[in-house]
Amino acid sequence: MSIVKTAKKGVTFYNPAKAHQGYILFAPLGGRDVWLIDMEGNFLNRWQMPYVPGLHGVLLPNGNLLYAGQVKSAEELGLSEEFSGLGGMFLELDWDGLLVWKAEVPYQGHDFFSMENGHILYISWEPAGIVPDEIAAKVKGGRPGSELRGKIWGDSLIEIDRDGNRVWEWRAYKHLEPEIDVICPYENRSQWPYLNSVWFLRDGNILLSARYISTALKIDYKTGKVIGRYGQGRLAHQHDCRELENGNILIFDNGSHRHEYKPSYSRSIEIDPKTNKLVWEYKASPPSDFYTAHSGGNQRLANGNTLIMETDKGRMFQVTPNGEIVWEYVNPFYRYTFHRFTNMVWRAHFYDVDYPGLRGKDLSPGRYFWENKLWGPGAFNSDIKPCLF
Repeated sequence: MSIVKTAKKGVTFYNPAKAHQGYILFAPLGGRDVWLIDMEGNFLNRWQMPYVPGLHGVLLPNGNLLYAGQVKSAEELGLSEEFSGLGGMFLELDWDGLLVWKAEVPYQGHDFFSMENGHILYISWEPAGIVPDEIAAKVKGGRPGSELRGKIWGDSLIEIDRDGNRVWEWRAYKHLEPEIDVICPYENRSQWPYLNSVWFLRDGNILLSARYISTALKIDYKTGKVIGRYGQGRLAHQHDCRELENGNILIFDNGSHRHEYKPSYSRSIEIDPKTNKLVWEYKASPPSDFYTAHSGGNQRLANGNTLIMETDKGRMFQVTPNGEIVWEYVNPFYRYTFHRFTNMVWRAHFYDVDYPGLRGKDLSPGRYFWENKLWGPGAFNSDIKPCLF
């Protein structure tokens, strides 16, 4: 098949012969829509949400959408704007957008993980996790005097069942080590360690990304102890740490405050946790051509390709193991959020053509369409602007 280059519907590059085939789910930040597209950029389904994302949604094996929505802003909860990954409500909707289940989760932040038993494991900034003064005094790093009203907010992990009951919780300050888990000197001391991704491992333990200490953490689910670390001096404010089928760890390394290279650059890396050695890396040439200071994600696909999310540019792209870009899509929806007009997407999710949640679903293109360089009737909310080409 021939290589396709086009600006239509957000697809800017597509090599069908080398790209892994499937579907992509994404929720533009600041908007209230979640979209499922195919490789050509056709919109196949749309979920209209009552809340903006806090910060994303995933497609469950039963075909429903599980979504974290932001109910209140950080300011409304008495926090500062740097607590920008807040959610507050889990919603499960069926394929047609009908509500199946919901749970209020105040102070939920950034990421969540849908467990095989139906429980949800999520990151939280709830007040119960505030670092006690005697421990806060020992926390190293960060800008002096930058605590939030004199306090350091520590992250928590909370697991709830489908009745909304808490069945497990973890407080970061009880298990981190101030001498080791040092805050980046350029960041505020308002949060420690600023978790931004959570993954439940096949061995029954938990993998976390801790942004302010530039470290991936492995947590013993039974004891809560930190039993593994990767990153100090090698990562720079990373996101999206996840386990691969081969047991290795895929990490989106943002590169903010990276010291050995200026300007900053982002990369996707694969680490062998047994040796902590780098076994695969994608970065652009020159490296600064690929960079997002905020968020970002990566997902290894079944054929060995990797889907990468460059959040600040609303750009998602697929690369081969040797780093060749074979598919690229730029979010066409812009919205004023984070104090600017932006098309940011926190994370995109890829689903294979045989994914159980898509079986029997109408995936034919044409339900939403592009017409005269504008979205067709009813295809977008009035307060969301499409990108005009």
